[in-house]
Amino acid sequence: MLQKRFSLEGKTALVTGSSRGIGAAIAVGLAEAGADVIGHCSSNRQAADVVAGRIAELGRRCAVIQADLAEEDAPQRIVTEARRQFPVIDVLVINASIQYRREWNDWDQAEFDRQVGVNFRSTVRLIQLLLPPMIERGWGRVLTIGSVQQYRPHAQMMIYASLKSAVENYIRNLARQLSHTGVTFNNISPGVIETDRNTEALADPQRRQTVMQWIPMRRFGQPQDCVGAALLLCSDAGSYITGIDLLVDGGMRLP
Repeated sequence: MLQKRFSLEGKTALVTGSSRGIGAAIAVGLAEAGADVIGHCSSNRQAADVVAGRIAELGRRCAVIQADLAEEDAPQRIVTEARRQFPVIDVLVINASIQYRREWNDWDQAEFDRQVGVNFRSTVRLIQLLLPPMIERGWGRVLTIGSVQQYRPHAQMMIYASLKSAVENYIRNLARQLSHTGVTFNNISPGVIETDRNTEALADPQRRQTVMQWIPMRRFGQPQDCVGAALLLCSDAGSYITGIDLLVDGGMRLP
């Protein structure tokens, strides 16, 4: 039955950056599909607790772990705490990221290092820590959240766009090597999604209209628009899909 193929009943998912925006929508969506959820935030614990409350209202178990992924030991601390409360983690959704708008020749070393730590190094480490038990059990889902900037990089976010491309490449490499184990590896690349991160950038009406013209669907996405894609790739419905980059961008990538 199709509904059963999309069910995550009996599974546990860890979703980083789940206190707001796309991460929050995916965390709640996976819970609606039956998963228990381990949420994560870097600083806004109050917002993360609100999301956890929504998940609890669905009758699912939920925990929140706070850690700054720029810190080198953060992935290990997250996994240790997650396993203390949920011994088995079946689904890993890596959504947390940071970005700074800078010209190509005007970047700060500390900001550069922080982006590398949050957007790439922590991704690699979390996968290294959580993948072996998935392989041992013969079932697992690893899903990273990329960006349409892998294809249409913003002139002032070159480092962010480059790191998103690095993550997508890393996921494809894992898929080639390890998909025979029963674990799938995929990436979702959202376009312009109306989240609080984009509020300031889209506040100017003229700028908003300009950006809208880049999108064939002539509308901005909502966080909920990413949930269906995530559920497909995290459930048995997507068991024969691995190594893909699924764009959720209203056609923005198109020439």
